[in-house]
Amino acid sequence: MRTTKEISAGGIVYRRREGAIEVVLIRVGQKWCLPKGQVEAREGLRDTARREVREETGLEGRIESKLGDVSYWYTRRDREGELVRVAKRVHFYQVAYLSGSVDDHDHEVDEARWFPIESALSVLNFASERDLVEKLNAGYEP
Repeated sequence: MRTTKEISAGGIVYRRREGAIEVVLIRVGQKWCLPKGQVEAREGLRDTARREVREETGLEGRIESKLGDVSYWYTRRDREGELVRVAKRVHFYQVAYLSGSVDDHDHEVDEARWFPIESALSVLNFASERDLVEKLNAGYEP
């Protein structure tokens, strides 16, 4: 089986509301996750993160800092139908909400929604993404 690499970037969009931190998650099928996507030609990681956040959540944000990377393996079929093993690395950024509505997400996403941080931690499907949300939250604890 052939092996390939993919690089993606995404963001955890947050805002303060009534003294609490809220973050945006997206739902694709039955899975709640963070917005992310592949780096396009001549695009930097931060540009990819901003673009993917805008496309998948409908929100504009300001990147404040890098939160960390997530790496994992998966398999997919290529154009010829052959199985390909993919080593994927996703670079995640902390993104301060500026404007927009979660109702304006693109067709790749079934739903985008604001969650109080504790609720987000309980619905996120991937432990690696929960770890990043906890890291963001730790930076805002009194």
